[in-house]
Amino acid sequence: MRRFSFPAISVAMIALPATVALAQAPAAAGAQDRAPLVEFEMMTWPEVKQALAEGKTTALFYTGGTEQRGPQNVNGGHTLMAKATVKAIALKLGNAIAMPVLPYTPNNASAELPGTIGLTPEILAVVLERVADQAIATGFKTVILMGDHGGGQPAVYRDVAKKLDDKYAPQGIRVFFCDEVYAKAQGDFDKWLEANGYPVSSHAGIPDTSEMLYLGGDLWVRRDLIKTAVGDPVLPRGQARDPNAPRVNNGISGDARRSTTELGKMAFDMKVDYAVKQIRGFLDARH
Repeated sequence: MRRFSFPAISVAMIALPATVALAQAPAAAGAQDRAPLVEFEMMTWPEVKQALAEGKTTALFYTGGTEQRGPQNVNGGHTLMAKATVKAIALKLGNAIAMPVLPYTPNNASAELPGTIGLTPEILAVVLERVADQAIATGFKTVILMGDHGGGQPAVYRDVAKKLDDKYAPQGIRVFFCDEVYAKAQGDFDKWLEANGYPVSSHAGIPDTSEMLYLGGDLWVRRDLIKTAVGDPVLPRGQARDPNAPRVNNGISGDARRSTTELGKMAFDMKVDYAVKQIRGFLDARH
């Protein structure tokens, strides 16, 4: 069977906490000496000021989201993955700080599948503009907007980035929307799955479940439910759903049963590598 090759996929394991417990636990003695501080919310103001003086003048805003992800995955999946992703991107760039992740993005709550709390696109636009302005006031010279949730992308992020870039570019400050971390990485991973005989899935399917398994293990995924993680079929683009067809309606689109930590690592590495490459292109364009 034909296989896709993605040179952007890193073969190196990124040092990240395997579970939420590890992520939130106090750092072991000497840990701060081994990994640079790149998370704004975990830094003191003198540490931020020093980082800026040392050239870490790129602020990474990565939005997450609170949304049902099928019976097997926790509702905060977008935000949990976003925190791990933006930290890895900042570490790999070497000149960036990961800003606090916004846990709400455009979506609508449902009493039938009660796992979603969402904003409107208009509210998200106001929030993104405000936090980007605040980062610039703090001293950052480049602001990158990214998201782990499809709602609002690309229109909201791109429009806000353009508006602020037009405003600040004359001062030598730039604002960009990094779309490849989500759209391109997700699209290419889906192509790889299809080419290698995996079932088609989207929301709460193989990509979501595998990445959450890799990053959070049993705390993020109810592993015993993966064997039954099948939802409504993913229809070809443009094809309307038959209103008379029976619905599973469990929050899963497609079949997530073949999810693995290995696939999760591949998906995660693609997101990080695609983002780093695109952001480096933005930074090179500044000069």
